[in-house]
Amino acid sequence: MTDSATVWLAIAVAGVGTFLIRFSFIFLFEYLSEVPEGVERALRFVPAAVLAALVVPAVVLVEGSPAVSLGNERLLAAIVAAVVAWRTESIFATIVVGMVVLVGLQMVP
Repeated sequence: MTDSATVWLAIAVAGVGTFLIRFSFIFLFEYLSEVPEGVERALRFVPAAVLAALVVPAVVLVEGSPAVSLGNERLLAAIVAAVVAWRTESIFATIVVGMVVLVGLQMVP
């Protein structure tokens, strides 16, 4: 197989796998009258897990390498934003403060 064919095969397999996983939930819940309590409890953590999966690499990785230090402006801004989110529970305040801190830290030489 050529490299191009291998890539397309991997994309096709990933697409079919994703479809089957999503379809399985639709198919499964069609035959259940109510969702089990354990599943409902587990599904409550999905938004937080997805958000963490999207945010953590953007904050911790600098040029593809882990950078967990005080020199990482994004990490410092994320910590400040997390404190603001915890104290105010305001999405708008969290975003504004996080962005202001990030821009401020990036302007410091």
